[in-house]
Amino acid sequence: MVRIKERLKGSALLLSAALIWGLSFVAQSVGMESVGAFTFNGIRMIIGCAALLPVIIINNASNKRKNISPKESGSIAQLCKAGIICGLPLFFGSNIQQFAFKYTTVGKVGFITTLYIIFVPLFGLFLKRKVQTTVWISIVIAAFGMYLLCVKGSLNLNKGDLIALLCAVFFSLHILFVDRFSQDNDCVKLSYCQFFFAGTMSVVCMLIFEKPEMGAILSILPEILYAGIMSCSVAFTFQIAGQKHTEPAVASMLLCFEAVFALIFGWLILNQTLDLREITGCAVMFAALILAQFPGSRKAVQCS
Repeated sequence: MVRIKERLKGSALLLSAALIWGLSFVAQSVGMESVGAFTFNGIRMIIGCAALLPVIIINNASNKRKNISPKESGSIAQLCKAGIICGLPLFFGSNIQQFAFKYTTVGKVGFITTLYIIFVPLFGLFLKRKVQTTVWISIVIAAFGMYLLCVKGSLNLNKGDLIALLCAVFFSLHILFVDRFSQDNDCVKLSYCQFFFAGTMSVVCMLIFEKPEMGAILSILPEILYAGIMSCSVAFTFQIAGQKHTEPAVASMLLCFEAVFALIFGWLILNQTLDLREITGCAVMFAALILAQFPGSRKAVQCS
């Protein structure tokens, strides 16, 4: 019973992260029209760090009042190491995704990026991570649902599609690294460290490769604030906390629901229409999600 409650808690946190990212898609789309990828990602990640800092201070003070002994001094180095390892694929994945939009359609970027639902369990096999048969079936169903949802017409790969594919690889690595380090580190502190590293790298690249203008940044300040506070500090912390109780393959499928929520918010907020193909894709995605929540067969695929 405890295990079921933990799994449901993890799923709820991951779906909440996907919901926030789905709404953030609108903010990112607006931001892309005014500033470069490094500028947008660098500023929003630094804002995400600033939003998490008071939470860390409050948690530390609370632990001190409760006489909870601090971890060994070596844990600080361990946390920094985890933050760098998780922050590196986050830096590459976030910025590569922004560049992909220049060369291909939003729908194809969304579909190809969410191929991490395939890459995560495949990469996990090499780490000897078991994947239940029902989860594999759910992944295939979810991938088909994403295709219906995002791709209109043929799926001929071009330069932008290949860039988006590389983005999917980095996000897959990020999910696997979070699974590895979330078990032994504080969720909020790990989230802070990964954004501090990825944000600093993005700012450095911004100063080297882009020419940010204060007027352009201020013109999209609401979008940057939402992406920094909600998408970064809240949603990614939810991801880390949720993955404590969820296997990576299922976590990747839950997180890819950001595309579903983006479509729903586009319909509710921007009055964008939903055709039968998109509605079918959403239904298929939710069916895959429900199937993945069942324990299923004890048989699982494992790399020998």
